[in-house]
Amino acid sequence: QLQLVESGGGLVQPGGSLRLSCAASGFTLDNRVIGWFRQAPGKEREGVSCISSSGSTTTYADSVKGRFTISRDNAKNTMYLQMIILKPEDTAVYYCAARRRSAWRCSSGPGDYNYWGQGTQVTVSS
Repeated sequence: QLQLVESGGGLVQPGGSLRLSCAASGFTLDNRVIGWFRQAPGKEREGVSCISSSGSTTTYADSVKGRFTISRDNAKNTMYLQMIILKPEDTAVYYCAARRRSAWRCSSGPGDYNYWGQGTQVTVSS
């Protein structure tokens, strides 16, 4: 069974940090486009960050540039999103996602991704 399982969400104060993890099973993340998305209440799901299949290209939404870092550990078959200097507007459910192996370029469109995690809640509040 192909599965992505996120962990690491929680409640954090403004200015704090969190690291989200996403472990894959049933398929490998190596040489695959992977991304993180988030969805706040009443809003559409938006692309946060992506890493290309080769790992040579990473992209970030303007709102998180300089604060979030995407990475992949092929040995652990796990992807990460390191988040620092968190703001209340970062509050959302965060999802990891992966594209089919034939795709090689990053995309911020949710419809371009084939595999999704169940989501993990991140709440930034004092």
